[in-house]
Amino acid sequence: GCYRSQSINCVTFPVPASALEQQLLKPSEWSYCDYFWADKKDPQGATVSGFEVLLQKQLKGKQMQKEMAEFIRERIKIEEEYAKNLSKLSMFPMAAQEEGTLGEAWAQLKKSLADEAEVHLKFSSKLQSEVEKPLLTFRGDNFKKDMKKYDHHIADLRKQQVSRYAAVEKARKALADRQKDLEVKTQQLEIKLSNKTEEDIKKARRKSTQAGDDLMRCVDLYNQAQSKWFEEMVTTSLELERLEVERVETIQQLLRQYTTLRHETDMFNQSTLEPVDQLLQSVDPAKDRELWVKEHKTGDLRPVDMDI
Repeated sequence: GCYRSQSINCVTFPVPASALEQQLLKPSEWSYCDYFWADKKDPQGATVSGFEVLLQKQLKGKQMQKEMAEFIRERIKIEEEYAKNLSKLSMFPMAAQEEGTLGEAWAQLKKSLADEAEVHLKFSSKLQSEVEKPLLTFRGDNFKKDMKKYDHHIADLRKQQVSRYAAVEKARKALADRQKDLEVKTQQLEIKLSNKTEEDIKKARRKSTQAGDDLMRCVDLYNQAQSKWFEEMVTTSLELERLEVERVETIQQLLRQYTTLRHETDMFNQSTLEPVDQLLQSVDPAKDRELWVKEHKTGDLRPVDMDI
């Protein structure tokens, strides 16, 4: 449509009154391609383009992913340390002389610590291969290069637009000067100040027309540059939008994998206790007494009264 327009930082926008007629490109989707056309000021007062805001989001996403990987690395260290301590403790010879069914249950309980240590080691190695590593490798080294490419590409188009805008301003001023000149000469003719004015006026009118044509050509070139920038902004911002959806979904999957492994760990830990529970059920004080007495008895003849 034909909007009344105003220019901000060499980009032409509709004036607020006619902006209401503009439809969003993707209504109700909160799409990147609809909300990052204007520039803004950062806290330091520097001008940041809408596209740079989108790029910063991408780079921040990469940073978040790196920090998540570091967090999982710390989790792995805790698991490894825990496993090492459990394993060490299970070797301690404490109460090794306990006997009978209770002794068996106690030995199994100590062994269960080693089994549990094994479970935690498995958890830590799966965390490493199935969560930490993918978090580190998703979006490899080329990612930042790709972002730079986008940045330069859009910035170059914007620079071209700025220089074409300057050409328009220059042509506008030239036209105003020519029109002023024509006016002055026309007035001079009316008050018969000069006799060669007829010729002068023809010349001035020609130059004025020429300046008008120049301006139209410059506006045309400017509009072409803006159009190119506009198209590239739309396709690139949609590409960044797609990348962000992909990033969120990938991380969601990896964090789900974390919870799955964590649930498994609980199940495996439970199962290390099953043999302990079984042996505890079989603890039998009477049986233990029998075994102990058989091994340690000192004699079963009881004392009797002394006779004279």
